[in-house]
Amino acid sequence: MTTTTGNAFSAADQAAVAAVPARMIKAWAEHDADAFADLFLDGGTMILPGLYRKGRDEIRSFMEAAFASHYKGTRVTGRPLEVKPLSADAVALITEGGVIRADAGELSDEDAIRASWILVRDGGTWRLAVYQNGPRDPR
Repeated sequence: MTTTTGNAFSAADQAAVAAVPARMIKAWAEHDADAFADLFLDGGTMILPGLYRKGRDEIRSFMEAAFASHYKGTRVTGRPLEVKPLSADAVALITEGGVIRADAGELSDEDAIRASWILVRDGGTWRLAVYQNGPRDPR
């Protein structure tokens, strides 16, 4: 993972930001829509191909339904590729990963994504203001 410098951003902040994808992986593994939604600010936005949800309540409702249907039994994987500090309290994070289908042992190229995360410090916790992903490979 690389960090683009230029703004004051401590090693502890970098580690805390890099841990957010791990928190998402854990929430997904437990199919915990509350923990997933808690990754976002109250007014945070989640954009997936063909989907736009704003606010924790909308995100929670979507994930609750998705974990009971098309995401049932799935796992998610991801790793930070780059951290771009925007200020002492805001950062852009680029990750690569995807959803591992319930019947698959590993992530397929077809399901691989790259994601952009805009995180802000909310009290002592880094939370998502915006999360957006799209296919890793051209279609």
